Amino acid sequence: MRTLRVQLLTVLILIGVGIIGMITWVGFLTHRSSVIKQAYDNLEKQSSMVANLLIHSSSNTNKGFSLNNEKIKTIKTLEKTYQTEICIIDGNKIVYQDNMVVDKKNTTPAPDLLSSNEEEALKQSQEKDHVVKMHTKEKFFCMKPVSLNQENKIIVMISVDTASVLATYHKMQKNIYIIDGILFLILVVIAVFYSRSVIKPLKELTTSINRITDGFLGEKLTVDSYTEIEDVVDSINSMTTKLETLESSRQEFVSNVSHELKTPITSIKVLADSLLQQEDAPAELYREFLVDINAEIERENKIITDLLSLVKMDKTAGVLNIATINISELCEQIMKRIKPIAADRNINLIFESYRTIMAEVDEVKLSLAINNLIENAVKYNYDNGWVRVSLNADHKFFYIKVSDSGVGIPEDEQENVFERFYRVDKARSRETGGTGLGLSITRNAILMHRGAIKVYSKEKEGTTFTVRIPLNYVS
Repeated sequence: MRTLRVQLLTVLILIGVGIIGMITWVGFLTHRSSVIKQAYDNLEKQSSMVANLLIHSSSNTNKGFSLNNEKIKTIKTLEKTYQTEICIIDGNKIVYQDNMVVDKKNTTPAPDLLSSNEEEALKQSQEKDHVVKMHTKEKFFCMKPVSLNQENKIIVMISVDTASVLATYHKMQKNIYIIDGILFLILVVIAVFYSRSVIKPLKELTTSINRITDGFLGEKLTVDSYTEIEDVVDSINSMTTKLETLESSRQEFVSNVSHELKTPITSIKVLADSLLQQEDAPAELYREFLVDINAEIERENKIITDLLSLVKMDKTAGVLNIATINISELCEQIMKRIKPIAADRNINLIFESYRTIMAEVDEVKLSLAINNLIENAVKYNYDNGWVRVSLNADHKFFYIKVSDSGVGIPEDEQENVFERFYRVDKARSRETGGTGLGLSITRNAILMHRGAIKVYSKEKEGTTFTVRIPLNYVS
């Protein structure tokens, strides 16, 4: 199972090892270059010392080059002191090599006694008359041309074993490997503690979330950690607050549904019991009670119908039967259906449409929303009042405004009118047959169309609902 701590630990160790490895590699290269440079500098310094010694030799004549015992002794001392080998080449002959003086009569050419690299370096030094430094797997060497006089020119070659030159470098390598091992252990310890410090708040967060999962919605998370984790905690706290509100709303909804469904049944039972207690009740009384029972049944049926509409919208949110329809004609049809209800109370219905508006909507759901708004404007109005419905559009939205001269809504209750079973005046709602679900159904239908609804009202002066819906439906 892959865990964040293991992954974080692995990444930290890999990054640390990479950095240590890179520093070690650069250190090795730098130190090796420094050791080689120092070796060459030492060889060149020794060659200069030998050159000075030979230039001031009294044995030098125009007839050739020779070494006296004193100079040979000095050269041997230099070899012993610096752990090097000195070779003196006169023209094409080796005069001195390996702690011994070569016989003057020796006719062995120098190239036969030198390696190919040394021979190449000798040619370069003789032809170009400058110091040549080279190294092979076996040795480092430096060849320096020395002019004894106008006719005599010799080459001084100083060499040293590669192993002795790189001995300090290899010793340093071992020390660095030990240091790298110590640094790696320190890195692992730091990575373990750091990964633990990073994961600790996440574990605390997990524990708190598990408590919320167990039902403690009111428990707020408090984790003092990195900004990103604190942002997650704030989001979770916001989510639990909404869940708590939703749970409270659900419980209230269940309570309201139970109450609303029970009230008509209670009334029916009371009326039926009253009839049963009167054995010789007249037919007129039976008829009066049956009319009341029928009214309660109608009320129960309306509550159930509205509940089913609301539940259906919740379950099919986002599933709309979209078609392009004429919104002006739709509003006119709804006004015709409601006109008889308004006429009973002498309420004047006014429809204003500024243009023909075609839009992509679900006709059934939008009809239900507009119908609820206009019907409410009639129900919660004064006799001889008015209801004005206006329709307009721009290049993106169409707008429906439903205004009335009715009883209005108190300012402190306007935010709650879209809640389920919420009624401003419960007594009046019962008189008009309201269930408290109409505006909730209306808002759901408008939101499904990616629209918006707002209410503006003043008590005893009237109410205005404004609806905005896109002309083109966007899923």
